[in-house]
Amino acid sequence: MITFIYNNIESMSYTIYFEKAVAAGRTIAAVSNDTINKVLTEIADAAIAATDTILAENKKDLDRMDVNDPKYDRLKLTADRIKGIAADIVSVTKLASPLGKVLSSNDLPNGLSISKVSVPLGVVGVIYEARPNVTFDVFALSFKTGNVSVLKGGSDADFSNRAIISIIHQVLEANNIDINVATLLPAEREATDALLNAVGYVDVLIPRGSQGLINHVRDNSKVPVIETGAGIVHTYVDKSGDTQQAADIVFNAKTRRVSVCNALDCLIIHSSRLNDLAAITLPLTGKQVEIFADEPAYKVLQGHYPAELLKQAEAKHFGIEFLDYKMAIKTVDSFDAALEHIAVNSSKHSEAIITENAANAERFLNLVDAAAVYVNASTAFTDGAQFGLGAEIGISTQKLHARGPMALEELTSYKWLVKGNGQVRNP
Repeated sequence: MITFIYNNIESMSYTIYFEKAVAAGRTIAAVSNDTINKVLTEIADAAIAATDTILAENKKDLDRMDVNDPKYDRLKLTADRIKGIAADIVSVTKLASPLGKVLSSNDLPNGLSISKVSVPLGVVGVIYEARPNVTFDVFALSFKTGNVSVLKGGSDADFSNRAIISIIHQVLEANNIDINVATLLPAEREATDALLNAVGYVDVLIPRGSQGLINHVRDNSKVPVIETGAGIVHTYVDKSGDTQQAADIVFNAKTRRVSVCNALDCLIIHSSRLNDLAAITLPLTGKQVEIFADEPAYKVLQGHYPAELLKQAEAKHFGIEFLDYKMAIKTVDSFDAALEHIAVNSSKHSEAIITENAANAERFLNLVDAAAVYVNASTAFTDGAQFGLGAEIGISTQKLHARGPMALEELTSYKWLVKGNGQVRNP
């Protein structure tokens, strides 16, 4: 039976709350890695044990959302998804701690011994929308790396997030750990504004959600931001690409889960392969995928793809993250034209090529500017757990500090340790 524990921060100053988060950060530094792993394992077990309660709270959130809303699938929890979340948490416990690693060391001629050592970022704020799994993921990764997590979920998932944070808090309390190492802020807008302005308390802020949310946080935060960008994802079928492989990869990348950021948005096809386009897109009909095809592709697909699902593409259909059973098709006459289309329209998240030409594969890997670049594989693999990282906070599309799935290593910084025996610096 879950007893809901929820920080009553509506009745106290956000400043006081942030001060408690900073203080909790000092206590977590003394928690051993063995204890951290024990707590995470217990949280995974508690999540599975509380499946019925979590799903009941999640249903309250789902009942408030239109089932056709692209965010509905992200919001929805199931028993299997909870098992998957728990498995990811356990996976985190099996990974080595990234803290205390000596990244470099040097003994200077003056006798000083200098080393560069990995440390936590500190207090990590995360703003996210209808994604209750993020509450578990962020806490697990933050706790494993000695960070405090300050969570601001969206109102769409408030019942779910409250249930999840209650599970986390009860396990923390049972292990005599300050529950302020993980706190869920109220879903109200004022909490977001407070977090954006928590200078001196929050060390880094990570938005996870729509492009609108990411832009708002980046443009308004006074706290340093690591962007986890939207995924505008392309797959290019090269002149030598295998048709069956292309059909399988495109189907998986587009339909596995349309609401996630690694889902395919635009299929690029070499004009010499247009005769294979009907075969490549055929599996998509089973999922009722709506296609927005440019003129050459539209002409080829007429009569071979359901008329009610085939539309002529407009400029607005390129460079968009659909988050739905929708996909654009762009025809190109050369490899370089494919690269150009990706460069202009990509969000630098995940990009793929299907080819049997080794030289083109290597060029694609080297020239495409994205956090994850694939050859003959589905972009659905852009995920912390799939990359062997246990879980992730998000997929960073920027280049400073972190890029790609943000997991344990990406939640650390470093400091310089300098040891001497009385040295002073000369004028």
